[in-house]
Amino acid sequence: MKILVTGANGQLGYDVVQEGIKLGVKMLGVGREDFDITLEQDVHKFIKKENPDAIIHCAAYTAVDHAEDDQDTCWKVNVEGTKNLAAAAKEVNAKFMYISTDYVFDGMGSEPFKETDTPKPVGYYGLTKYDGEKVVQELLDQWFIVRISWVFGINGHNFIKTMLRLSETRNQLNVVGDQYGSPTYTFDLSKLILDMIVTEKYGIYHASNEGFCTWAEFANEIFKQADKNVTVNAISTEEYPTRAVRPKNSRMSKQKLVQNGFEPLPYWKHALTHYLNEISEEVE
Repeated sequence: MKILVTGANGQLGYDVVQEGIKLGVKMLGVGREDFDITLEQDVHKFIKKENPDAIIHCAAYTAVDHAEDDQDTCWKVNVEGTKNLAAAAKEVNAKFMYISTDYVFDGMGSEPFKETDTPKPVGYYGLTKYDGEKVVQELLDQWFIVRISWVFGINGHNFIKTMLRLSETRNQLNVVGDQYGSPTYTFDLSKLILDMIVTEKYGIYHASNEGFCTWAEFANEIFKQADKNVTVNAISTEEYPTRAVRPKNSRMSKQKLVQNGFEPLPYWKHALTHYLNEISEEVE
């Protein structure tokens, strides 16, 4: 099986490619330097030439705040780019997996969002990711849509790396304590994605590490496990204004994974332990 992965330089794309290689799968990781996903002709030409059996579409415009002001670019990448790739997948009869986000929901309430709940994005980034989902469903008969949240991986920037960097110079930090969700370790997620892509269990899935926490609780656990003496002050969303609205409830139900026989990802605190070991080995 030959699998093409977009966004191979990002956190998730990188780990999907690495995991596939470990499993002995023929992986083709691509980035902006290979072709521009917003250019239909370029996409079709590249996909036709490589003729993959499956496409895992991890590439996205993910700068949530910038998206509010740079709507044109965000739309082109997240909607047009997805449309071009899905159409090219159809042309070569390749399986297609679209990586989506918790931002497709409005973040209201306290119950975990189900796979069957109707999305209602509140920000432009979430809107484009939801439109990307709709494009995939309209163009293809069979597809995987995998919604993820609070991503961290070895390759790229993330909340954990930011907290560890700040801990070098600060002994006290204000962190939002009223937004709930699940951290997602790309190492764990990449295994699930590759398990899924070889099946025909198509549909919408929610995939994140088990358990829920707030950003402040996440930060506390990072400092505890990394043995950093930093006091975390939990503040409200209103005390930390951002250009784009952040969902207060990013909890997602993973019922569909279980129903279809996929292994749930490890508990988020265990994933954090694994990740901290991984990045400490990289530094040594």
